[in-house]
Amino acid sequence: MKPALTLLAISLVASSAPQLRADENLWIYTRGVETRPQGSWELKLTDVMRVGKNSGDYMFNDFQPELEYGVTDRFTLGATLLIFDHNYSNVEWAPMVDTQGGPGGSYDRTQIGGFRTFGKYMVLSPVVDPIGFGFAIAYDRRRAYRLDGAKIDQDTIIPSLFLQKNWLDDTLTLAFTGRTEFESRVSPGVLEEEIAFDLGLGLAYRFAPRWTIGLETRWQTDFIVPEIDGVVDGRASNWDWNQFALGDQFQYGLYVGPSIHYAAEKWWTTFGAVAQVNGWSADGAAASNQGRNWDEHERWHIGFIVGFEFGQGGDVASEDVILAK
Repeated sequence: MKPALTLLAISLVASSAPQLRADENLWIYTRGVETRPQGSWELKLTDVMRVGKNSGDYMFNDFQPELEYGVTDRFTLGATLLIFDHNYSNVEWAPMVDTQGGPGGSYDRTQIGGFRTFGKYMVLSPVVDPIGFGFAIAYDRRRAYRLDGAKIDQDTIIPSLFLQKNWLDDTLTLAFTGRTEFESRVSPGVLEEEIAFDLGLGLAYRFAPRWTIGLETRWQTDFIVPEIDGVVDGRASNWDWNQFALGDQFQYGLYVGPSIHYAAEKWWTTFGAVAQVNGWSADGAAASNQGRNWDEHERWHIGFIVGFEFGQGGDVASEDVILAK
């Protein structure tokens, strides 16, 4: 799915959406503590465009339509479809060259990458308690690789925790999201047991009725040594409960950037962009030149999210809209 078509489709849905609540979506990667009101549904459309490396042309649209339901005011269930749109050429880094058939090739494909199911529980509310706290557990099933679109067989368990503190009559918000990904991935001749950490920190301020600006930072890393044709060259990760081991660190990437959020009575939207400011790869100095990571990460991540809700809980407008009146 190309960026222009994606944004057009999202905008058309947003323009016709019914009453909603904006809940935790003030940034692209960081998430707040809030859950859905009991009996309410939310349809959320997300597209994160990951753009550019230090060679060739690289574009990956990570498009995720998601449906959430509030089982109680504190417990939300959800399901997400993962749609991957890759368009790249002349990228010199693995795994891209592996799918291209060598340097100088190109790859252009849109496909169903898999699905995700999850549950999220809010233990403490950031509005009524001194600090908000929640946790979630998700299961990913993927048949396409996020980095290059190649065919894989992957199962992932993702526990997450959320912390949030509000000040100034809930106009200033600080939130932290911590995700751990336990992945088992199989491709021809390769077995990968991976443990990855994805940390997000976001600060946001509602500077006008309905409008919130934010700043977030995201740090992502993984610990993995692949088993290739039965051979492991290093210390591999293992997340079996009785053989847990954190293997060699393979890479990391650090991103920083702004966001802006608008909450209307019938829809909300968030736009953000983060740039890679630091990174490292075990593939060597060339893959980590300019102090960045070019095989696992990109120059820019540009995100656009829109959501609308319906059902019993959908009769309540977002907190931003209530405070704006």
